[in-house]
This record gives sequence, C-alpha cells and structure tokens, in this order.
Amino acid sequence: MRITHRTIGLLVGCATLLAATLVSGQDWPQWRGPNRDNKIVGFSVPKEWPKELTKKWKGPVGIGEASPVLVGDKVYTFGRIDGDEVTLCLDAATGKEIWRDKNPAAAFKKMAPDGGYPGPRSTPAVGEGKVCTLGVHGVVTCLDAGTGKVAWRKEVTPKLQFHTSTSPIIVDGKCIVFVGGALTAFDLASGDSKSLWPGAGDPYGSPVLTVVDGVKQVVTPASGVLVGINLADGKKLWEVKLPAGYQSTYSTPLAAGARVFYSVAGGKGGGGGMFALKIEKKGDGFTANETWNIKLAAGGYHTPLLSNERIYGVSAGKQGSFFCLDAKTGEKIWTDDTSRGQCGSILDAGPVLLSLTSNKDLLVFKSDEKKYVELAKYRVSDSETWCVPIVAGNRVYVKDKGGTLALLTID
Repeated sequence: MRITHRTIGLLVGCATLLAATLVSGQDWPQWRGPNRDNKIVGFSVPKEWPKELTKKWKGPVGIGEASPVLVGDKVYTFGRIDGDEVTLCLDAATGKEIWRDKNPAAAFKKMAPDGGYPGPRSTPAVGEGKVCTLGVHGVVTCLDAGTGKVAWRKEVTPKLQFHTSTSPIIVDGKCIVFVGGALTAFDLASGDSKSLWPGAGDPYGSPVLTVVDGVKQVVTPASGVLVGINLADGKKLWEVKLPAGYQSTYSTPLAAGARVFYSVAGGKGGGGGMFALKIEKKGDGFTANETWNIKLAAGGYHTPLLSNERIYGVSAGKQGSFFCLDAKTGEKIWTDDTSRGQCGSILDAGPVLLSLTSNKDLLVFKSDEKKYVELAKYRVSDSETWCVPIVAGNRVYVKDKGGTLALLTID
C-alpha cells in the first residue's frame, strides 16, 4: 500500500473496513473495489507503456451493466443470458467456467421501451465465502463462492424502481442492499432479513462504509436524501437533502473517514453539482456540515474518484469530459475538452490514473498535474464499456455492453 499524507489519518478506518470485507492482495470483491473507492492495490507502473495491451482471453458472460469482481484466482460476473439472470464463476487466468447459477427473469423494459438495457446492472459482492447479487426485479441471491450452490434466494416486494444499479455490500455476516424502498440487511447464513433503515425509495447509487468517532456508518443516497446510518442498530445519524428526482441518486458517495463527497446529476433542468460534508460527533448524534458546494456538469451514471486531495470525474452528457477539483475547496484545477462518452470510471493507481470510458478506451494519465497529461490510450472493446474494470497487477479485466469479458495484460 502506498502511504501518503492523505492515508495516514485514515489507516484505522480503512483497516476496519478491510477486515469487514475480508479481502487480501489484489482482490476486487465488490462495486468499485475493496473499499468502494476505486483504489488499486499493488500496481507497478511500467518503465515504458506498451503500444498495445496483450489479449489473453475473451468470452461471453451475459449482457448487462453489472461490473465483474475478482477474489483470489476467480472472477465472478452477473449478466442476462437468454431468459435467465446468470452468475458465472470463471478461472481468472484462463476464463474457463468453474460454475454457474441461473434464475429465470423477464427482460426489464420499464423506462427503456427499446429494451436497450434488459440485463442486471447491480454488481455482485463477494465476501465471507459467499456471492450476493441483486436482480432487476428485486431478487436477492446468496451463493457459495466456491461451489455456486444456492444458500438462499429472496424475491422482495414492492418491486424496485426504474433500472436500479444499487449494489450489495457484505459486512459483519450480512448482505446489505436497498430493496423495496428500504436499506435491508440479510443474514448471510439464513437469508433472514430486517429493515436496517426504511429509506425513501431505492437509489441508483450504492451504499459505502465509513468510520467516524468509532461508529461504523453506512452512507447511502435514497430518494431526496443522503444519509448516514449506524450499521449496528439502523439509527439514522445524519441527513442531507438532495434535489428532487431520481437523477440525484445516480452517484455512489465518496467517504474518507469523517469527510463525505457527493456528485448530483442535473437531470433535464440542469443544475448538477457536487458538495463536500464533514461528519462530526455532537452529543449522542452526528451532524453533517457542508464545507463546499459547487455547480458542475457532473454526475450522470458516474461516481468520481478521490485521490491525493483531488477529485477526478467525468462531466455529464453524451460528450462527457474529464475534470479535476481541489477536494478541500471544490475549486476547479483543470478540465479536458475531449469527448469521453456518457460514462467513465477513473481508478487510482498511485502516480497514474486509469480510466475506462464508455467509448471503449482505457486511458492512462498522470495524477497531481495542473492539466490533463495522457500517457497511453488503448482500445479495449468492440462495444461500449459501462462497467468498472478490474486492474490487478498487470492484468486488466474489461466487460463490455455486448456481454463479453476480456483479460488483457500490460506487458
């Protein structure tokens, strides 16, 4: 792990979260990695970037926008194949199928009359020997990570709103996910569930964990609010209002100890932006104090990256472009006018940042610069790429809109 001034103050909290998810080495066990912050562990920058990436294998895994995950020598995917939602476990080195689980599910066409997004978009979570998924109709499934045997499967009502992409998180023997309008905790062993927080409607974005003054909190968007929930008892610790409309829940929060950052999409009327909060203990509760709030064409189907007191992101719209902000003040450091497509995931690899944009390119650029400085650009897919890639050592796993997963290496 690369230690810098920004990490020293977070070591205790990060250690707690790592212990909770039981990850090691280069595992990427859930949405946006071990701590849901898109930070890569153990990446070595090559002395010279190759002209092309080496293609190792490529295979069908089902359509959908659910990102792949990696634990040990296995890759797990969740996609739609024919009339089923299918969880696949593959050998990470060869792409060979180890096991599969399938569950019949009608194509989800609400809010998409053309049927353009019929597959799942919730990323699986792997932890404590289990794999948990959320289907487009609200079916929560828990599988044995080694064998694929179904531990339990629950169909939740009422049905989820729109095209939910909220992803489950595994912690302390529970699978926590938004279903039926409530943040819900499922017991990993039994499948028994209880409402952790009643909520206000299922979000697109996903919950994250943070620790403030020794209290483990689930930070999550919901309809019209961003909240901190006590993991132990479900008590709402703090709340911040969000603009009306489901667009305000597109993003996943960035949580760094007592600091929380959130990107709000503008929707049809515009008005997108980003704000920063400082969570502080006050008496028996907590307060969320805004430290800055800026107007910005941010958001969309995108969560920014916090790295070295900077926030990197992709602006909203089909012609989105990169931007960089000062995390302390919200002031703009630089923007890049090149069109990157409607979505893009930016990952922290130390001295460099990697981004897989929806226009099929993997980009490498320098961090801590006063302008965008590109080091390498690779075409890694034949169709759009909306998923977060996995970068482990010199391996890069890319899942595309066409329903294929590919392993490429940086040689």
